[in-house]
Amino acid sequence: MEIEDSITDMLEIEDSDSIEIPEELPVMAVRDIIIFPSMIVPLFVGREISVGAVNEALANDRLIFLTSQKVADEENPSVDDLYHTGVVASIMRTLQLPDGRLKILTQAMIKADVDEFIQEKPYFRVRITPRGREDETEEPSVEIEALMRNIREQAEKLLNLKGVYTPEIGSLMASIEDPGRLADLVASNLQIKTSRAQELLEMTGTVERLTAVSELLGRELEVSTVQARIQSEAREEMTRTQREYFLREQLRAIKKELGDIDDRAMDTEEYALRIKEADMPEDAEKEALKQLKRLDSMHPDSSEATIVRTYLDWLTELPWSVASRDKLQVKRARKILDEDHYDLEKVKERILEYIAVRRLNRKAKGPILCFVGPPGVGKTSLGRSIARSLGRKFVRISLGGVRDEAEIRGHRRTYVGALPGRIIQGIKRAGTNNPVFMMDEVDKIGADFRGDPAAALLEVLDPEQNNTFSDHYLEVDFDLSKVMFILTANTTDTIPSALLDRLEIIELSGYTSEDKKAIAQKYLIPRQLKEHGLKPGMLDITPAAIDRIIEEYTEEAGLRELERQIGALCRKTALRIAEGEKKSYKITRGNLDKFLGIPRYLPDQLREKSEVGVATGLAWTPYGGEMLEIEATLMPGKGNLTLTGLLGEVMKESAQAALSYARSQADEIGIEPDVFDETDIHIHVPAGAIPKDGPSAGVTLTTALISSLTGRPVERDIAMTGEITLRGRVLPIGGLKEKALAALREGIFTVIIPEQNLKDLEDIPAKIRKKIDFRPVRHMDQVLELTIGPRPWVKKTTSGKKKGIRKKTGTSGTGQKRGRKKSASTK
Repeated sequence: MEIEDSITDMLEIEDSDSIEIPEELPVMAVRDIIIFPSMIVPLFVGREISVGAVNEALANDRLIFLTSQKVADEENPSVDDLYHTGVVASIMRTLQLPDGRLKILTQAMIKADVDEFIQEKPYFRVRITPRGREDETEEPSVEIEALMRNIREQAEKLLNLKGVYTPEIGSLMASIEDPGRLADLVASNLQIKTSRAQELLEMTGTVERLTAVSELLGRELEVSTVQARIQSEAREEMTRTQREYFLREQLRAIKKELGDIDDRAMDTEEYALRIKEADMPEDAEKEALKQLKRLDSMHPDSSEATIVRTYLDWLTELPWSVASRDKLQVKRARKILDEDHYDLEKVKERILEYIAVRRLNRKAKGPILCFVGPPGVGKTSLGRSIARSLGRKFVRISLGGVRDEAEIRGHRRTYVGALPGRIIQGIKRAGTNNPVFMMDEVDKIGADFRGDPAAALLEVLDPEQNNTFSDHYLEVDFDLSKVMFILTANTTDTIPSALLDRLEIIELSGYTSEDKKAIAQKYLIPRQLKEHGLKPGMLDITPAAIDRIIEEYTEEAGLRELERQIGALCRKTALRIAEGEKKSYKITRGNLDKFLGIPRYLPDQLREKSEVGVATGLAWTPYGGEMLEIEATLMPGKGNLTLTGLLGEVMKESAQAALSYARSQADEIGIEPDVFDETDIHIHVPAGAIPKDGPSAGVTLTTALISSLTGRPVERDIAMTGEITLRGRVLPIGGLKEKALAALREGIFTVIIPEQNLKDLEDIPAKIRKKIDFRPVRHMDQVLELTIGPRPWVKKTTSGKKKGIRKKTGTSGTGQKRGRKKSASTK
């Protein structure tokens, strides 16, 4: 309240009774203020309607009617936007400002009510009725006198609280005998809303106005009392802190002069400052200060002091409140992902969805993604691109071979050399509490007597729990809910179900030859040229040469071996250029072996003709799809079944089911029943040194077996996958995309699949679906008709009789697959 100046001005103004008030006056609307009689107010005039009203007032008797707008933001108010009660004011002085506005000093004289608006353009004019003083016709009653005294006392207390009360102000307030003027004086200096102040202005009864002002003044006194107490407490705390700081600085200066500097005290002060700057949660800061107090009482050279100092270092260096600011531009993120990776549309779409959700909800929890696919398909590099697109830090740890739970949760501080777990270490390394955190090889976590790391990951990867993740070393909660976790795996089979339930699985299959070629030209070759210091023009690798590298020097679902071979070309070229042979080299399909040597993998040639007892199956491995040729042959014997090829239990059972199906359908197929008692059956799955297992070889095993029993050759350019029941139903399988890629890679364009797997074709890119003719089947009879021809399936002799199967020894397929040894699964 600026009551001292207000009282002085009000007492010195001219008496309004001596001035004749005209019935019609120009109107100026004011904003965010209610002007009471006797107030002297400076006003800035800028609107045309206000300037016009002021100019008319100055041209006549300098009188103007001031009223307030109901809505302060309205630039062009109408009649309904103005209050109809205001004050008649005299313009005392004017000043033209450099920006074109007018500054006027006005003196409010008397209240008035608007009877009629007689003009609206170019400015308002009104017909008014002035109000008289409330005390003109009545003597102050006892109630009015009591209210006036109460207002004076409250105003005096309020001024004392604010520290602006002086005896002169007390005398001036005591000299105001007019109840209305006292009410106007106090009301004009209270911090109240415009609407409430207008209500006070419109009140006519003296008692009513004094009562309302007294209530408002009491409310202001209560607020000011609380405010003064808060300021006093803050001032005392600040004074105490300043005094302690001053005394410590004096003590340090004295010790420095005496040469008695205590390193331990300096360490304590340094840690105290670091704890304060770390902005930890309350629990963590409490624990840090507790350990700091312990450190202060220890000998600095003791082993325990070293442990406490290390613990405090970890606490103060963690990014408790440091976060990267997300870049949530979808177009920018899409551009970065497309720059770094070819294809992978499903993964890119999921990341863009997350960015879009974050734009709408900043508090959205980060997804926990798991990229599953063969090595070399870009799982780890994709994590880096995601971090770059979001503008976050990237942290990577490998979980392959981890067997100790402490690797995740950390060690207890009671152990020598104890450290936090890899999660907290990664967060510290990132320097922010919201990095993109990649955990590689989650499918290769082990477990032993030291605990189960996969179980420890349950808390880390659960959005409902990881906001209070507790590391055994820290023993205080750390919020991991802002971290975006990305896991990678080659297969989900070895991931515990409880952990798998917390993951959003995104499968990354292998690449086709065309994909590899495009990636090599766009990404791999430019990167290798740069890494080996080769300038443009020094090395030119033709598209045909790239095709041959893919076909004969690599055999993988990913790209690692392809990039290594391109790197080998760059190294050999760099060596020849350094020796001064030539300045540029062109690698073609014809001269490729001069640089890379003889081919490492010869492409599997399809059989020259369809053979009896040889069927082509498709298998899934953690490293991509594979083609398997299953061979069956017959020989005289006692009905024994021999299985070779390092088969697992599931495939052995599939072979037994195939034999049972063939025996049960012997009459329909046209096989003499005694054949099974007088013939030994041998089923072999090359290559014999590679373990094989899985529940999708039943169709291939049955086809090869029945081909041998009937003497009908199997179509050489058809591959198949699926499991069968003893009734011949074909059951669905997994890994269809990888198997389709394997068939395409081996030059097979017709694939028999279970009918229930038709829905999985949506996951296969359209360009692959166009190249492969997928034949859906639901029963084994359909498979046999596609592979060995329509019924009857037993060859006829020239005499029209069935050919004797017992005399047939069978034929076995050839062409064992050559290449890297991998454990195959028919999945």
